[in-house]
Amino acid sequence: GELLEHFQWMTEAQSRSLSPEKLEEVGSEIADVLLYLVQLSNVLGIDPVQAAQAKILVNAQKYPADRAKGRSTKYDQL
Repeated sequence: GELLEHFQWMTEAQSRSLSPEKLEEVGSEIADVLLYLVQLSNVLGIDPVQAAQAKILVNAQKYPADRAKGRSTKYDQL
């Protein structure tokens, strides 16, 4: 939530051109999220890289690029 607060009410263009100060603040929040995820995955015995790779494969099947690219349609409606 704290990370997303930095982007609330911004356009995509604004979110891609943050000031150096804002980038530093966002970087700090990203670090907090990353550290929490690493600690949680360690406690639960989940390899985060393996979990991400598995999720990429699932998403590739649910959202084939030739049908999903540029669309926000849910996977079961492609």
